[in-house]
Amino acid sequence: MSHLVELKDIYKIYRMGDTEIHALDGISLNIDRGEFVAIVGASGSGKSTCMNIIGCLDTPTSGTYILNGREINNYTDDELAQVRNKMLGFIFQQYNLIPKLTVLENVQLPLLYAGMSDKDQRERAMQSLDRVGLADKAKNLPSQLSGGQQQRVSIARALAGNPSVILADEPTGALDSKTGRDVMLFLQQLHREGNTIVLITHDNSIAAKARRIVRITDGRIVYDGPVEGDKTVAQHHAAGSEEES
Repeated sequence: MSHLVELKDIYKIYRMGDTEIHALDGISLNIDRGEFVAIVGASGSGKSTCMNIIGCLDTPTSGTYILNGREINNYTDDELAQVRNKMLGFIFQQYNLIPKLTVLENVQLPLLYAGMSDKDQRERAMQSLDRVGLADKAKNLPSQLSGGQQQRVSIARALAGNPSVILADEPTGALDSKTGRDVMLFLQQLHREGNTIVLITHDNSIAAKARRIVRITDGRIVYDGPVEGDKTVAQHHAAGSEEES
């Protein structure tokens, strides 16, 4: 059986004057259906570049990217936009909701771009809002919601298109710790329901909520395995336990 996401020897090289910067330096990574993977690294490690390539927001300098059995290296911008719309759901740190649109209209937006009928858009969007417990806020504007509610709207928007992969980029970064925990519990619930989730974070306590960690340093994978085997997360847990005692 083929992997859902396959990165093979991916390089992303930026040129600044005479200098080459290797944002990704030969990364190979496979993600299967139903996994919950955290891609972890400090600022500048290459984790966001990795997410952008998985999310078809950027293309590699070299290497091969296969998504759901389709090699998409040479796709046009329009073809990449179609893949993003039909196969990928995005959850961003700053929610990326459109202020002038209602909650329902925000969730409907990717369905509109997918060419779905108005009736089907509304039904699907309401189902998605119901899943995140916000069906009663459908007519509200984003500014009338708390940060945690806005992030749940962005999760509903990501779910509405029934994507193959949900990409969550620092989804708790703009939230207080309690609301952030609630959002992570919801992502864990989505994973239990069979969704494939790729979480991008610099926070080891957030990464520990996933099942598998891919740790990136200087554009290279330095660890890829179960959460329990990651020394940095283990150290973080040990430090947390000491503080509590």
